[in-house]
Amino acid sequence: MTEPKRPGTAFAFTLLFLLYFFDYADRMVVNSLFPFLKEDWQLTDAQCGLLVSVVYGTIFVTTVPISILVDRWSRKKSIAIMAIVWSIATAACGFAKNFPQLVAARIAIGVGEAGYSPGGTAMVSGLFPPHRRSLMMGIWNAAIPLGAATGIGLGGYVAQHYGWRHAFGLVAIPGLIVSILFFFVKDYKTVELVSGQAGSVGKPLSFGEIAGRFFKTPSLLLTYVGFAANTFVTTALLTWLPTFFHRVENLPMAQAGAKGGAVMLLAIIGAPLGGFLADRWLKKRKNARPLFASLSAICAGVIFAIAFIGLHGMGPFQYAAILLGGLVAVSYVPAAAAVTQDVVHPGLRAVSYSLCVVVQNLLGSFTAPVTIGAVSDAYGIEVALAILPAFSILSGLLFLAASKYYSADLDHADAVATELEA
Repeated sequence: MTEPKRPGTAFAFTLLFLLYFFDYADRMVVNSLFPFLKEDWQLTDAQCGLLVSVVYGTIFVTTVPISILVDRWSRKKSIAIMAIVWSIATAACGFAKNFPQLVAARIAIGVGEAGYSPGGTAMVSGLFPPHRRSLMMGIWNAAIPLGAATGIGLGGYVAQHYGWRHAFGLVAIPGLIVSILFFFVKDYKTVELVSGQAGSVGKPLSFGEIAGRFFKTPSLLLTYVGFAANTFVTTALLTWLPTFFHRVENLPMAQAGAKGGAVMLLAIIGAPLGGFLADRWLKKRKNARPLFASLSAICAGVIFAIAFIGLHGMGPFQYAAILLGGLVAVSYVPAAAAVTQDVVHPGLRAVSYSLCVVVQNLLGSFTAPVTIGAVSDAYGIEVALAILPAFSILSGLLFLAASKYYSADLDHADAVATELEA
């Protein structure tokens, strides 16, 4: 059966990709500025970690209400406004006079970014058919490591040659331009909150029924927590790898930032490849998506254990293993993200992923930078990163548990079609 053409989809997806790129460039550029901030303001590692954690903490608090607006109002308008906010806030970081002002600007970034991942996930799910969902999620999520690597690598270079304040402005301006263009993309029509099962089409959902779509779906809840465990690992690596190379190998921060960024940059292959493989496996196995997420997370844990423990102090061999880990570390994301969309009502997709973001931030993104920073203060950066493999393996076990419930949850999910705006 030939799929109906959806004009404007490619343009919308391209801008979604670019916004995700600038989202993470703006969010992570501060990571390569830690040595410069420590020198200027005498900060501790824990304080530097707070500059990352505070963004995720803000997202944790604001993502659900913003995502309700995204689902019930307009994806494109919400996303465009959010991108304008986070771009302006990033530029404001360059004008901070002290640590509290920089923290305040980083909080504003979190407010702007709070609904982008849920809103973008919902748009990708609505723009493409279910059997291509993991692949398109993978391509879209490749913007995360690409943006993070660019922010980290470029930030260190600009800070070393022109000053750390200029690094913020350099990544903020392009995102502002793309955010304005996003007002002109085609969105899908807001989906009414009615049941979509045979025999009950058109029946409005009560609040209790809506809540049940989330809290009575085991594969969804297990996927949320599995995401969080792996997000702890990836956020810790994004935050602390440049510092790791700077201290362990005595590299200038520009070179250390580029070296750390290269690890995350390899994930631009891992994310689309993971999505492609998960969709291919889906043709043969109904619960392929959570199973693939499980396998990839466990593989990442084994690789990072070899890198940070088995190859400790072995220079290029350790770096090669870290690079391989970077390739595998995000391959679980497309399949796991697709699960958060597969088993919920189409009118609740942004809310579904926002709940995933809440769990990720509470247990992963918010916790990781400060935790690893505190362990580093006490025992050193090498010991701090050596604890990460355990979180990857835990994530894999949680996804494995989710795979046991996924097929039944998918059968009970509402089947309501989406259509593009005229």
